[in-house]
Amino acid sequence: MSNGPNLSREAALRIALASRVLPGVSLQQLLEILHRRIAGELTEDSLTTITVTDLKTGFGSADGEEDGEDISVGLPALKEAVRILWGEQNDDNLPQIESHQEPLPGSIRVAVASNSGESLNGHFGSCIRFLVYEVNVETSRLVGIRSALEADFSDDRNGFRVDLIRDCQVLYVVSVGGPAAAKVVRAGIYPIKLIDGGEAREV
Repeated sequence: MSNGPNLSREAALRIALASRVLPGVSLQQLLEILHRRIAGELTEDSLTTITVTDLKTGFGSADGEEDGEDISVGLPALKEAVRILWGEQNDDNLPQIESHQEPLPGSIRVAVASNSGESLNGHFGSCIRFLVYEVNVETSRLVGIRSALEADFSDDRNGFRVDLIRDCQVLYVVSVGGPAAAKVVRAGIYPIKLIDGGEAREV
């Protein structure tokens, strides 16, 4: 991770996820504010000291509004970000992985870009996770849920995401950019865009 070897995986995931719920705020902006507000390393424990006021003041200062009153990030988003930084995010109604010993006969692996539940609703370059299914002509089963949040800390975000699903043959996304799609194809994965998304298992 390019933001320092002392950032634990759990802390990094919390920060990446928190940046997603703050409209118009980049991961780098959030990191800068956290570094200003927390003395020492960013850890799971130190993140729990962050308050809504800390974020509000931090973003306000960045906008040139010292009191933080006129910032564009609303209070509900700030509260949600703090909840995530504290490690209180819920499991987002994630589906259960179906345990298995052997692959389904004659199956392929299909990755689905997802931001919530068991839905196809993610863009390749920004989705929170990939749902991975084994699919054959008769049935399908969910065999993996792979978080993509750490990609935000990688120097090659698209490459990181491709590596997450390198064992898959097909990828479903709401959208994917040209350079990213080229990397997907070079990895032997066939990308399929469904702009309207849908229920992952049905798709």
